[in-house]
Amino acid sequence: MATAGGNMECAAVPKSVPVGEAHELLQAGHRYLDVRTVEEFSAGHAVGAINVPYMFKVGSGMTKNPNFVEGVLSHFGKDDEVVVGCQSGKRSLMATTDLISAGFTGVKDIAGGYTAWTQNGFPTKL
Repeated sequence: MATAGGNMECAAVPKSVPVGEAHELLQAGHRYLDVRTVEEFSAGHAVGAINVPYMFKVGSGMTKNPNFVEGVLSHFGKDDEVVVGCQSGKRSLMATTDLISAGFTGVKDIAGGYTAWTQNGFPTKL
């Protein structure tokens, strides 16, 4: 039974990579999908990142972008190698899960998100 659960988990749970590994993957040709809000992205982002918000600010809360997968498809193919980041890692993990469910095969979540990216001194752009 543990084997079946393990197999299911592998299919459903996205892989999270440490920010240092994500940086190496980008240098090797992966692309960066930033799923933060437009406002967060505009305040600073990883060099070369593409922004498709996973959630939008609504009043004092957030609501899921109903066109997220379609937005990602306008920039990436389902087999593209992509690292997915947000501010701290929560939204990117949810976004990566949704992308895997939609048939994306090369997506990886960045553990720690943009906060970890900047703390490690990796290149950013305003």
